[in-house]
Amino acid sequence: MGLFDLFRRENVAVTRSALDEANDPDGTSDSISQLIQQLTGVGIDGVGPFDSATKVARDALARENGDVEKAIRRVRGQHQRLAGAGGFITNLGGFATMLVAVPANVFQFYVLATRMTAATAHLRGYDLSDDRIRTAVLLTLVGSNSTDILSRAGLPVTGGAAVAFASSSLPRAALMVVQKAVGFRILRTAGTRIFSRAGRLVPVLGGAIGAGVDLAMMTSIADQAHQEFPPR
Repeated sequence: MGLFDLFRRENVAVTRSALDEANDPDGTSDSISQLIQQLTGVGIDGVGPFDSATKVARDALARENGDVEKAIRRVRGQHQRLAGAGGFITNLGGFATMLVAVPANVFQFYVLATRMTAATAHLRGYDLSDDRIRTAVLLTLVGSNSTDILSRAGLPVTGGAAVAFASSSLPRAALMVVQKAVGFRILRTAGTRIFSRAGRLVPVLGGAIGAGVDLAMMTSIADQAHQEFPPR
């Protein structure tokens, strides 16, 4: 099963906890692990011309003369624009290109969201080399669903994901289970975006809807990152 094949699946039962699914996978475990590795490897560490979250954060801080909060707003705006542009371009062709373009768009969106969240965390004083913080970055991508994952992992649900993980002593294996739970949540979101956006079937109109959806989702994740990573 390839990475993009996952985005076409809808057979994960919506009544089960994502953490339960991560502990009891239905054959998607390897691909979920691949997805998580891609999100962290590209979104946090960067690859080729795609800058790392640390570089993005440092560049923004330099442009804002050392003002952390202004730098965070700059990072936020940069990634909102990129998300909107990506949503427009990859949904521009309507139904004829949807099955190829939308999975690519979903992956691109979450890589951007991972980098934006990680850059925010770095600017707020968190160590992106720490597996616990990297897991907190991923957890931020699923918004309010993170509460269910945290509580079922036995971690406090107040004070933000970064606070919960930074003060925990979870072994790496447990962190990987939480990461996989995030992966399942992302797949659910991906399925919704592929199959419930009827307007995307229409060329041009699909591009406008795709841009609006991606911009709104990136804004929501930016708000979540602001809460999950308070200044240290």
